[in-house]
Amino acid sequence: MLVDLRIKNYALIEQLELRPSALLNIITGETGAGKSIMLGAIGLLLGNRADSKMLFDTQRKCVIEGQFDISNYHLQDIFESEDLDYDAQCILRREISPTGKSRAFVNDTPVTLDALRKIGANLMDIHSQHDTLLLGDAVFQLNLLDLYAGLVPARAQYSNAYRQYRKLEADLKGLENQVVQANKELDYQSFLLSELEEARLDDEDQDALEQEVKQLEHAEEIKYKLTHAFQSLSESEYCATGSMKEAATLLGQIAGYADQFGVLKARLDSCLIELHDIADEVEAAERRTEGDPARIDELQGRLNVLYNLQRKHQVRDAEALILVRDELRRKVGSVLNLDKEITRLRKDAEGALATVQRQGAKLSESRLKSFPKFEKELGGLLAELGMPHARIVVQHAAGEPAASGLDVISILFTANKGAQPQTLSKAASGGEFSRLMLCIKYMLADKTALPTIVFDEIDTGISGEIAVKVGRMMQQMAKKHQLIAISHLPQMAAAGDAHYFVYKEDRADRTVSCIRELSTEERIREIAHMIAGAKPSENAFQSARELLAMRGEELVG
Repeated sequence: MLVDLRIKNYALIEQLELRPSALLNIITGETGAGKSIMLGAIGLLLGNRADSKMLFDTQRKCVIEGQFDISNYHLQDIFESEDLDYDAQCILRREISPTGKSRAFVNDTPVTLDALRKIGANLMDIHSQHDTLLLGDAVFQLNLLDLYAGLVPARAQYSNAYRQYRKLEADLKGLENQVVQANKELDYQSFLLSELEEARLDDEDQDALEQEVKQLEHAEEIKYKLTHAFQSLSESEYCATGSMKEAATLLGQIAGYADQFGVLKARLDSCLIELHDIADEVEAAERRTEGDPARIDELQGRLNVLYNLQRKHQVRDAEALILVRDELRRKVGSVLNLDKEITRLRKDAEGALATVQRQGAKLSESRLKSFPKFEKELGGLLAELGMPHARIVVQHAAGEPAASGLDVISILFTANKGAQPQTLSKAASGGEFSRLMLCIKYMLADKTALPTIVFDEIDTGISGEIAVKVGRMMQQMAKKHQLIAISHLPQMAAAGDAHYFVYKEDRADRTVSCIRELSTEERIREIAHMIAGAKPSENAFQSARELLAMRGEELVG
């Protein structure tokens, strides 16, 4: 329930405060006085888009704040899901800076607009002429019927199944498209893979191949130099091993004169052993070295295969080619496995569709059972509001699975005796639309979780006794729901538990919009003005008193 509403620096409102009754609140005033501006401010509080052009004073920020008593609304889960501290007294606040920057708060905690909308949707339901236009929309009609029949939980269960089915369908279609594209590339990728497989990359050592080719190409030079190296080590007259032996002999002859000479001889003997080993290996290498043109051609052919593949795949070495080959193996293998995945997904999608159809059929059965009751109750309420021949028919047809179910429905209406019911857009006038929407709101009042309902000129197109009945209907709704109604009718004004008057006040520099709650005497005067204009007669004042007396108020004067 809205406890307190404060609006600062918005449109024509410099500063305004409204503390509505817990029952039926009526707001009246001249056209253009600011009633709709108040609704715009409430819309901002509930998360509507902000516009800095609406600031009263462009140098100061706009602040709209609403305090709500939510102790009986069971909103703890919503607050928890938004990571907000719950309190039975909830304060929503919206601030718009002169630069257009918007900020939202719940209990002084900054929140996103989505969070503000989510919470605000559970606090207020604003009915406007836009809602009346929505009444002609088939989806809107179906939502109303489900709410009336108490089928919201069953529809939510169906919707979950439908979303799962649609996800599987989307996954299946995406995979099928992937297969089509993959099959286009499969032949080429298979050819590339075949080339890499034939290259036997795991068996090749590119560095070793390149080194062997280099040695074979320079075999004559290598053999010549190894021969001369061996001679320098072992076979020439002044070879290294001969000179080293002679030096070792001389050191041995003087080793008895000092330990140092013995140590030097031992070290020289070790070097001589190493030198003999080197000479042997040089000799062995020289014997092995032979030119082999056929081997060169074989190795060069294998290297050319590697080089060509590296250029083709734009890589630098055999290791990178192996990575390319392994990726191609994965791609080709995945294409071959896609058929299995498609088969699995198709089976899952068929199962999900069966679930959707089963739950949809159950939902349709429950809907069909509720239609006669809805038609009868709505027709009865319309008769009370001056349309005794009104007839409501819910037209139904089976449709394909959709987010709302398997049903295609249309609410048909006629206000005239003997006339064939037609769609609302063809059959209902503006006033009839308003009465239809009011009756539907009345029927749904006990079925919604929305505590505060705001009506913006719901009385369009009605007058006289019908307006009185509309007022009584709203009084009945207000016993369980706080109502705020903007009206131009005296009958509606008299029905309110509280009556607020919106007016313009001309100041030195500009015009501002103000609001005040009327006393009983002020209500009589305002209702008389609504009946007879600026200079009401005594008869108008008497009619005003009689209208107020109808709701049992104690009158003064």
